[in-house]
Amino acid sequence: MDWLQITVLAIVQGFTEFLPISSSAHLILVPVLTAWQDQGLAFDVALHLGSLSAVMIYFRREIFSMINSSLNALSGKGVDRDAWLALWVTLATLPVCAIGFVLHDVIEGYMRSTLIISLSLIVFGLLLGYADWKQRGSRSEYQLGLKDAIIIGLAQALALIPGTSRSGITITAALMVGMNREAAARFSFLLSIPVIVLAGGLETIKLAGQPDAMDWNAMIMGTLLSGISAYLCIHFFLAFIRKIGMQPFVIYRVLLGAWLLWIFYF
Repeated sequence: MDWLQITVLAIVQGFTEFLPISSSAHLILVPVLTAWQDQGLAFDVALHLGSLSAVMIYFRREIFSMINSSLNALSGKGVDRDAWLALWVTLATLPVCAIGFVLHDVIEGYMRSTLIISLSLIVFGLLLGYADWKQRGSRSEYQLGLKDAIIIGLAQALALIPGTSRSGITITAALMVGMNREAAARFSFLLSIPVIVLAGGLETIKLAGQPDAMDWNAMIMGTLLSGISAYLCIHFFLAFIRKIGMQPFVIYRVLLGAWLLWIFYF
């Protein structure tokens, strides 16, 4: 890969991983708009490592507090709000892990079509718009309960459908259970950590069986650029979400889905 391809793919991955606009849809656009060859599994792993590093650095205080509080709870020192939050993140991760494990081959073999991605962009985008317009409340991520975690976790499993957007569907569900915009986004970003770790682990296992040599310069640059763009995305998204809301992303998703339908089917 040349440096332009590395830069574009890394920035696309870094931003779309956390914005509610579907990374899978945007990664489809890259070969449509360019003549680049597939970047390969190793580079995908590097990009996800950059995104993971960004979200862990950004939420390092919250992660440390959740780990420390969880250890205190396990040792009998009491359960505080950070321990509960860690539990809700864990429980909300289980559905996507279980369903993804069972249906992995079906999803990879039959659901990665531009038709499904286009329709998912539109349908789940409109659902996000409805949740942001009608259902959002004032609760923070520290005011969640068991039922809320289960609902958000089941919604996250829908992100296995290409084009849905993991951040988009989890923010939608969080808004529907009465969370405010910022809290919904923060909880969604915290949920991304175990999901990216597990998905990256599976990709690494696959990569271990491939004998091809790796382009370490490309991987290092991709990781850095993906991490920087993901960090900036998280920062500005959380900073401006109260003012801009979700509707600009809804409009973008609908237009992108319609455009993909036009390109591939009309």
